[in-house]
Amino acid sequence: MIAEVIVDIATSETDRIFDYLCDDSVIVGSRVRAPFGGKILSGFVMKLKESSNLPESRLKKLLPASDELPALTKESLWLAEKIVKRFRVPKALALRLFLPSEMRTGKVRELYRTFAELCVKKEEAQIRKTAKNQLGVLEYLEKNGKTETAVLNNLFPGGLTALEKKGYIRVSKEQILRDPYKTVEGESVEHVLTPDQSAAIERIRADSRTVQLLHGVTGSGKTEIYLNLIAECLKKGQSSIFLVPEISLTPQMLSQLRARFGRNAAILHSGLSAGEKFDEWWRLRTGEAKIAIGARSAVFAPLENLGVIILDEEHDSSYVSETAPRYSTFEVARVRANYNGCKLVLGSATPAVETYKRAKEGEFNLIRLEKRINRKPLPEIVIADMRREVRRGNNSPFSLVLKEEIEKCLESEKQAILFLNRRGYSQTVICKECGYVAKCEACDVSLTYHRDEDCLKCHYCGARYGMLFGCPECGSRKLSYAGTGTQRIVESLQKLYPSARILRMDNDTTSGKEGHYKILKAFGERKADILVGTQMIAKGHDFPAVTLVGILDADMSLHFSDYRSGERTFQLLTQVAGRSGRADEKGKVVLQTFDPENEVLRFATSYDYEGFYENEISLRAAMAFPPFSKIVRVLVTGEDDKKTMETLRATYTELEVLYQNNAEKFLFFNKMRSPIKRIQNKFRYQVLMRLSDVSVLPEIYDICANARSRDALVSVEENPSNLS
Repeated sequence: MIAEVIVDIATSETDRIFDYLCDDSVIVGSRVRAPFGGKILSGFVMKLKESSNLPESRLKKLLPASDELPALTKESLWLAEKIVKRFRVPKALALRLFLPSEMRTGKVRELYRTFAELCVKKEEAQIRKTAKNQLGVLEYLEKNGKTETAVLNNLFPGGLTALEKKGYIRVSKEQILRDPYKTVEGESVEHVLTPDQSAAIERIRADSRTVQLLHGVTGSGKTEIYLNLIAECLKKGQSSIFLVPEISLTPQMLSQLRARFGRNAAILHSGLSAGEKFDEWWRLRTGEAKIAIGARSAVFAPLENLGVIILDEEHDSSYVSETAPRYSTFEVARVRANYNGCKLVLGSATPAVETYKRAKEGEFNLIRLEKRINRKPLPEIVIADMRREVRRGNNSPFSLVLKEEIEKCLESEKQAILFLNRRGYSQTVICKECGYVAKCEACDVSLTYHRDEDCLKCHYCGARYGMLFGCPECGSRKLSYAGTGTQRIVESLQKLYPSARILRMDNDTTSGKEGHYKILKAFGERKADILVGTQMIAKGHDFPAVTLVGILDADMSLHFSDYRSGERTFQLLTQVAGRSGRADEKGKVVLQTFDPENEVLRFATSYDYEGFYENEISLRAAMAFPPFSKIVRVLVTGEDDKKTMETLRATYTELEVLYQNNAEKFLFFNKMRSPIKRIQNKFRYQVLMRLSDVSVLPEIYDICANARSRDALVSVEENPSNLS
């Protein structure tokens, strides 16, 4: 038998099929060990055939397959081919998406332990009274039942081996599953669907379209609809994928899934240890678990016979990969849904403009949930004009109205959430004498001061620097801390409200896989009065005692040089505001801004998504921005500035020929430095294009795939979420 193998090296030189001799144990989709260039490398079996174009004497023989069950399903192999064709990436790179990285490299496998159990009763065993360790083992097993051999060997050295030889005990090997969230257990609660939820489920069932958009206000019960759809799939013997944008949402969602479905739910995300990730993946591959929950990469879960794929908070930019292959989770999920003949359910209170347009035009089924399940009104949003606050002499980060509302909240023993999408203590350190700004040596960005660690950090590469006590340029000690981060907000709150219990949730406080969960659990159990956080607190969380939300800098994302800045601001403000008043108590939101007349804020304060959409779509139509065009960025990065520039010139020359031959399909075409010129010691250049006709996209990908070299990486991004 001949196996067609892709060797696990993601380079253009090895990006082809290699024929190997194999025995009958090899199955399509198996991971194998293949002799290659004097080494033994991992590979993937793509196909089996009877003969090769090469003489058998020139073919090498595969070593035995690594797994009892093929690691890659038939669907995985098919989807990998689609990804290769779509993004022009090496086949090995596409196949890697479907496996935990440590599993590919052989650094992790199943965890087995040996256990001992009695075969005979103690009184039936003929053991000398002097054989104390043998007697000790028998007594221990009789009292405690099956026990790990390591425990027995430690307590009674040598006793176990002697008893096994005599046939008095049986030793067996068992696989141990590493549970990433042992402490996450949900409380089973019986949920009765509201008429709106029942109607939404019925509409999803009845509609023949693949994509279903569930547009529901915050607190309208979208999660319960998802869980009911998953339950229906389980009854039919089908599996499900449940995607959430933030890892921080996963434990909370997992607890609800475990309460409803027990061990049928497995979690996949980058925060797990290698062993935990492998075991959760393996439970899905073997069918022991039929529900995969996780962030973006969980869309590649090794499930078969899918009944539904759910993409919660579908508008979130984290659903687009920023590393090769730069896939859209929605696009991959839709391809999988079509393959399995199942529904893809998108959920959001603030759908992406492109998604909503397709739904309104009838491509997707649009289902609206316009009321909260508790029938309570959405929280009132009060605008605090920070220009007026400054004129009054209030230079603190809190407006007078927000201070008053926090005091009321604390007096009534309710909870508050304060949102600021900037971590650290201050954004930049500036010299008042010469204007020097502390910057990262590896990235062209300013450093952020973190007071609790007394250091400067780069939020792009993670580098840490000692705190400055004087300006390195002029020697002045007059250093200014510009901009406010979450650390400074917590410090200010503690001074204003000494008795208040305050938690902070940002990337600095949520290390470890349970970092998010522990903070959210403590806040949910009323162990804190105020939660201060970045955008990770904005979505999906449900805290009944929260009656106040403070948005400290509503303008932060409003004036970015990005066509999506208005949309992102509206989405973020609406999501954050939705954390308030989710139970019986009426909620309130204080939105602080220096631009209170801005129309995006006006739509946000009235929760008028429809008005915002109509305004935004007309602006984009007038300016020919997506969805009326497609923005394409070709990003060239490399450690040597000169060689990176040379790669850019070569790439640009090829693209320019394409542009000149298809000028009518381009609205814009130019090359330039990236706004951030260097990240992680890599220089960055880009070619920006705006296309009115996407038929030239495959040629753009081909040009960039051929331009890649050892000196520079060339990447293609479609409608990039970040142009910096």
